[in-house]
Amino acid sequence: MISFLLSFIASAFLTLLVIKESRLHGPALDNGAGAQKVHAHRVARIGGLSIFLAVALSSAVAVWRNPALGAWLAPLLLCSAVAFTGGLLEDYTNRVSPQRRLLLTMGAAALGFFLLDARIDRIDWPFSALALSHWWLTLPLTVLAVSGIANAVNIIDGFNGLAGVVCICMLLSLAYVALQVDDTFVLVAAVMVAGATAGFLVWNYPVGLIFLGDGGAYFIGFMLGELALLLAMRNPAVSTWYAALLLIYPAFETLFSVYRRLVVRGKSPIIPDGIHLHSLIFRRVVQWAVGPQEARALLRRNAMTSPYLWLLSLSAVIPATLFWHHTGILIGCCLVFIAAYLWIYVRLVRFKAPRWLIMRKK
Repeated sequence: MISFLLSFIASAFLTLLVIKESRLHGPALDNGAGAQKVHAHRVARIGGLSIFLAVALSSAVAVWRNPALGAWLAPLLLCSAVAFTGGLLEDYTNRVSPQRRLLLTMGAAALGFFLLDARIDRIDWPFSALALSHWWLTLPLTVLAVSGIANAVNIIDGFNGLAGVVCICMLLSLAYVALQVDDTFVLVAAVMVAGATAGFLVWNYPVGLIFLGDGGAYFIGFMLGELALLLAMRNPAVSTWYAALLLIYPAFETLFSVYRRLVVRGKSPIIPDGIHLHSLIFRRVVQWAVGPQEARALLRRNAMTSPYLWLLSLSAVIPATLFWHHTGILIGCCLVFIAAYLWIYVRLVRFKAPRWLIMRKK
């Protein structure tokens, strides 16, 4: 609780300082241009800096209170810093390509493989477990999974409060399950990152005074992937499908986007577009009228879009939290989520949004 409060307070103040500095000196400003941009004002997109600093500060306090945590928190922060740096440089310069950012997150995951022994060494099934004992198999699988989640969080970071609230829910779920299996390291780390993200969220939702940016998205995404992996691998009682269901919203959004761009449209999977599920909900479900005050209308629609995706994510996070050690149920929930996602997406693409989803004009 002390770490949570410290993270929350530190992040709130640090974010305020970042906002003031960015307005004075103009670093990392987002002007609202681009295929996925849905705001009309210039905003600093270096909110990840305050989150990273708050987590580092609260980690120092946690290690001071419990020195045994230092052996885990120090290398975790070192690995996450690699992924965070690439995103932060992109936020400041707009010159770091998606390929280079992906390579940095892959490098961070590989570093975690060796420093934290964070590796996928088994896959659970209802009545057995498939052991993965060869490093040449577990290393690329681990790197792909962790870097994929980091990139996935960056993809869903499209509206005020969307990625922040989704990640907080996932982190709190990790903390709850870690408490059940007495994994102090994962519990403390998850609560610290959740608290720091909550401090940032004060300034991000609903008005968007600051954005998470690539640095924040990669940092939180990497921490999510690494902590979910460590929790499942360090504690055999936790099903590996718990991590799969917990992270399925950003993970499946990414996989489906790659399929849609590469197979359906024949384009590069790294080229951004404006037809993610959250973009379709913004354009075809939340139908606030855009009158004379266009910027205010866009801001209102922006804020009203995120809760739809919060609920979608919670439809996976809640059963994952309740059935974290029931592999069969978790697999079934994964299949149901994928079917529901595809059904909603197809309806929206065909301009046949379910009536109960539609937000009428006001």
